[in-house]
Amino acid sequence: MTLRSLLASTALALTLVGAPAVPVFAAPPVAYTQQADAYAMPLGDLEIVALSDGTVPQNLYELLIGTHEAEIDGLLQHAFLANPVEASINAFLVRGAGRIILVDTGSGELFGPGYGGKLVASLAAAGVAPADVTDVLITHVHTDHTGGLVAGGKPVFANAVVHVGAPDINFFLDAANAERTGYAKQYFDEAAKTVGVYAAAGKVKSFADGEEILPGIVATLHPGHTPGSAFFTVTSAGQSIVFVGDIVHVEAVQFPKPAITILYDVDPAAAAAARQQAFPDLAGARQLIAAPHLRFPGIGHVRAEDGGGFTWHPAEYRNRPGTAGE
Repeated sequence: MTLRSLLASTALALTLVGAPAVPVFAAPPVAYTQQADAYAMPLGDLEIVALSDGTVPQNLYELLIGTHEAEIDGLLQHAFLANPVEASINAFLVRGAGRIILVDTGSGELFGPGYGGKLVASLAAAGVAPADVTDVLITHVHTDHTGGLVAGGKPVFANAVVHVGAPDINFFLDAANAERTGYAKQYFDEAAKTVGVYAAAGKVKSFADGEEILPGIVATLHPGHTPGSAFFTVTSAGQSIVFVGDIVHVEAVQFPKPAITILYDVDPAAAAAARQQAFPDLAGARQLIAAPHLRFPGIGHVRAEDGGGFTWHPAEYRNRPGTAGE
């Protein structure tokens, strides 16, 4: 029985016993949905497009490590938020120089109906069909980054080469590592269903730390969240952006408190160390970054603040015609 039919039945029962029924003019609850989201911006001679795969609610009391509920509540209140929070699932497109490159693919079908799975619609809003994608860069092998690689067990991006850090391939495509490390078996099963499909077809290419994987795109490894977690630095005409993967999950908490980790980390201590090293570097360089779980479109800068914390500053929003290189 749906909520609406339950309410109708309750109103009828109350009428039959002489109690006042729900007024006939009472409005039903307001339902809403977001449209496909794609936000484009120039970078040198390239176009960068942020793509929303949706959002998912997260109970931070259960997920965050190295903190407590009172601290979480205080940090969220400072940011005008409350637990649970909505986590964005962002992917990104790099278009130009004869390639259409996707960075991460969202969750696809793997989170279930209503949670993610909007990437293809967001791509369409940017004028891109899955068959147009030439390369997919995976920041790390977790479901909310690789789930969109497949639909119904078949490749979504049939013409693309998938680039994955060698340590993540070695870790997640070997199911024995689940028992050896105690890391949740679900991640290994889902890796086999996503990256594994492309690997079986000979469409996966591994990369090492510091490797130029495509012209103007350099990968660096920052292990901790996963063994092969990667940054991708894209440079064009003297401008650059760094796709930082899951170096940060919760803007309101981990920027001011970078030592706080999350349950998903394979190696929490290494993940915190990677974040504590990356944030000062990114802030000091005034480096433009793109992050999958910061509020859409997830593009902006990190600023170092007094006291050792950091803040997030979204990129300037522009809604007018433009061209790459201007």
